Amino acid sequence: MLSFQDTLEMCSRETEFKSILFALCYFHAVVAERRKFGPQGWNRSYPFNTGDLTISVNVLYNFLEANAKVPYDDLRYLFGEIMYGGHITDDWDRRLCRTYLEEFIKPEMLEGELYLAPGFPLPNNLDYNGYHQYIDAELPAESPYLYGLHPNAEIGFLTQTSEKLFRTVLELQPRDSQAGDGAGATREEKVKVLLEEILERVTDEFDIPELMAKVEERTPYIVVAFQECERMNLLTREIRRSLRELDLGLKGELTMTGDMENLQNALYLDMVPEPWARRAYPSIAGLAAWFLDLLNRIKELETWTGDFAMPSTVWLTGFFNPQSFLTAIMQSMARKNEWPLDRMALQCDVTKKNREEFRSPPREGAYIHGLFIEVETLKIEDS
Repeated sequence: MLSFQDTLEMCSRETEFKSILFALCYFHAVVAERRKFGPQGWNRSYPFNTGDLTISVNVLYNFLEANAKVPYDDLRYLFGEIMYGGHITDDWDRRLCRTYLEEFIKPEMLEGELYLAPGFPLPNNLDYNGYHQYIDAELPAESPYLYGLHPNAEIGFLTQTSEKLFRTVLELQPRDSQAGDGAGATREEKVKVLLEEILERVTDEFDIPELMAKVEERTPYIVVAFQECERMNLLTREIRRSLRELDLGLKGELTMTGDMENLQNALYLDMVPEPWARRAYPSIAGLAAWFLDLLNRIKELETWTGDFAMPSTVWLTGFFNPQSFLTAIMQSMARKNEWPLDRMALQCDVTKKNREEFRSPPREGAYIHGLFIEVETLKIEDS
């Protein structure tokens, strides 16, 4: 196995190899660390690892030894579409990866005119210790600017880190079931009260066969309603099953299992239990807010399936799968006008009305609510 210094010296074209290798290492650091910014970093989380970098270095060595000129286009393609791009499944993420490589690996890097980050130019030909000293002295303090992001991108990351820290501290509290909360109630008593409240308020499952019998024609919208009811049934069924099982365990009628203890801890810490979250819609709310949201979603479905009349406005974000409803809009319009579905596109117009002002659905398309517009303001200063 080669040492780091031996790796730097293994190629006969030392200057080109070291320059591209340094840029490649910086590229690897950027794409790997962007994951901490969540969807603002990458639309999906990808398993970039040191193996991708190692293989890319070997590819770089082979191509430089085999070509008289540096094949920049070939290298960018191999790194961005195969080595790292092999992990990427989103088109926009692939475009981002390609853009990074176009900025980091290009002929200007051999002319001393390439900056990998603001105030951080590509270094000259150095040895291993020299590169370390250069990085320690010249690399700017870590900030979203190094990743090409707005400074506000760090707010979400720091918030998530803080929440994780406090959640960990909360979970490290003593779990003695006899310890009270200062008001006389023990841990088990609090869990029992919450357990009974949830069981009392969660509604019965939707009777799918009965609902189907009420429908004469399965329009795309009705199919969406059935799909949502089925997913809601899976969720509420798991909620009732797990809570009843825990109730028997707390009464001593069943042996407490690891899953039951995890459920008890989640209820006590106001966290959505993992088996529920796995069957539910995406949400970062605590258990109390999450359960109220669940009841609202059930109420919306009950209203819609009462007579299967299209609601005047549809709570789009209240669906398990909002995309299915958007697809149903296009399918309905395609059938009505005999248009090819693959040639259709959605258009969203913002109205000036509140949802309470709508009394009936539109003749074409649908009114929706539940979306939010994120406005980003930029501060421009005169130089």
